[in-house]
Amino acid sequence: MSGRPLRTRTFIGSAFGDGELGGYGWQITVTASDNEKKASHKSVIDLGEAPDGGLRAWLVVVAVSLVLFSTFGVIGAWGVFQAYYEEHLLSDLSPSTISWIGSVQYALVYIPALATGRLFDLGYFKIPCFATSCVLVACTFVIAECTQYWQFFLVQGLVTGVSCGIIISPALVVVSHWFSPKRRGFALGVAAVGSSAGSTLFPAAAQNLIPLIGFKWTVRVFGFILIATLGAANILIERRLPPSNIHGGLFNLKAFRNKAFTFYCISGIMVSLGLLTELTYMSVSAVEIGVSEDFSFYIISISNAASAVGCLSAGIIGDKIGAINIMAPSMALAGIMTFVWPFAKTESQLIAVTAIYGFSCGAFISLHTVPAVAMGEIEDAGHRVGMFMSLAALGAIAGPPISGALISPTGGFVMAGYYAGGTIMVSVVLLLVTRYLQIRRLWGKF
Repeated sequence: MSGRPLRTRTFIGSAFGDGELGGYGWQITVTASDNEKKASHKSVIDLGEAPDGGLRAWLVVVAVSLVLFSTFGVIGAWGVFQAYYEEHLLSDLSPSTISWIGSVQYALVYIPALATGRLFDLGYFKIPCFATSCVLVACTFVIAECTQYWQFFLVQGLVTGVSCGIIISPALVVVSHWFSPKRRGFALGVAAVGSSAGSTLFPAAAQNLIPLIGFKWTVRVFGFILIATLGAANILIERRLPPSNIHGGLFNLKAFRNKAFTFYCISGIMVSLGLLTELTYMSVSAVEIGVSEDFSFYIISISNAASAVGCLSAGIIGDKIGAINIMAPSMALAGIMTFVWPFAKTESQLIAVTAIYGFSCGAFISLHTVPAVAMGEIEDAGHRVGMFMSLAALGAIAGPPISGALISPTGGFVMAGYYAGGTIMVSVVLLLVTRYLQIRRLWGKF
C-alpha cells in the first residue's frame, strides 16, 4: 500500500440550498489514497436511513401540503372563473374557446415533471421552487389586470400552468427523502390533503367573493394567500439526500427495461384518460337532472372534500399492505362510480355517487408516486416520477375532450360514463400486472 498521506475532501450540502447540518442537512467525507483514486472513481456513501418522523420531517410534509394547497387551489378555481368570463369579460367568445385556458393550465401541471424530476435529482430544487413561486404569485396579480383573451390564455393558462407544474413534481418526491417505504404512504397522504383542501376552498371562495368584492379583488386575495402559503412552504421545504449524477437524459429509455415500470406508466395514461371525466362534467350533469345551478357548484366541492379523507386513509392502509394493493381496488371503485354516475337521477343519488367517487380517487392522488419511487434507487426517484407524471399528462389532455365528444343531447352522459369507466378499469388490470412483474407473485405487498 502506498505510504503517501491520505487526501480528504468534504462536500457540504448547503451549496445546494439544503440547510445546515443540524441533523437534516448532509455532509459527505470521501477519503482515498492516490492508488485508490486511480483504481475507482466511485465512493460508497452511507447517508443513513430516513428518519420516518421527527419535527424536521413533518415540517417538510407541511411544506409540501402547502404547495399542493396553493397550486391545486388555483387550478381548482378555474370553473368559477370560466363561468365569470362567459358572462362578463369574454362574453363574445364561445365556452369551448374559453375552456382552452383551463385545459392548457391543467395539462401543463404534469408535463414539466419530465424536466423538474431530473433537475431535482441533480440538485436543482430550492432556487427553482422559490423562483416559480414568485412567478405564480405575480401571475395571480397580473390576471386581475387582464382584459383580452390572449392575455388570460398566456398568464392564467400557460405561465400559471407551467409554474404549478415546476413546483409540484419535486415537492412530491422530496417527501421520499424523509420517509422510508414503511411510512411513506401515510406522509404522502397527509401532504395530499392539501390538494383536496385547496381544490375545495379556492373555488368556494371565488364563488362567494366575486359578487361581494368583484373579480379583481378576488384574484388579488388569492395572490395574498399564495404569498403566505408559498412563502411558508419555501422556508420549510428541504431535501435530505445529496444530489445524484445518474446518467441518462430527460426521458431515459433505460428505465423502461423494468417491465413493471413500463406497465405502471401505461396504467397512468389509462387512468388519466378516464379519471377526470366525472369531475369535469358532474356539475353539468347535476343541472340536467334539476339541481339548481348554485348547488351544482358544490357537487364538485363535496367530491374534493371526500378525496381528502380518501388521501389520508389510503396513505395509512398503503403503508401496511402496499400502495398498489390499495390503489387497485380504489380505482376499481372509482370506475364503478363512473359507470353509475350517468344513472344518478336525483340530487341525493348524485351526492352519494360523487362523494364515493371523490373518496376512491384519493388513493391515486396520494399514492401515485410511491410505486415509481420504489422501482429503483432513491437517488433518481425524481427522474422516474417525472417520466410517469409526464406520460400521465397525455391522458389528462385527451380524456375530457374525448368524453365531451361522446356526450350527446339524446344519450346524455351514458356513453361518456362507459368510456371513462372502461379506461379506469383497464388501468386497474395494468396495476395488477405491474405488481406481479415487480414481486413475481400474484399477491404480496407492493
